[in-house]
Amino acid sequence: MRGYVFNARDKPLGRQVAIYAAVNFLALLQTLLVSIELVRWVLPLVATVPRAEALAHFAGVLVPIVTSYFGHRMVTFK
Repeated sequence: MRGYVFNARDKPLGRQVAIYAAVNFLALLQTLLVSIELVRWVLPLVATVPRAEALAHFAGVLVPIVTSYFGHRMVTFK
């Protein structure tokens, strides 16, 4: 990613690796929180949703796609 997407090959690798791991850890937490909140609070308010856990997990995985990209763009590979 650092060479093809963000053109940041000239920056220190060690710092980028540490920040990369931190951004991905935050994305993991975001996936967990979105999934749990959807399945516990949002989906039961809407209706009885078949496969609610799968739907909540799918939404939880989609959300960090955008936030991780901008996190890496603005922090990791800046």
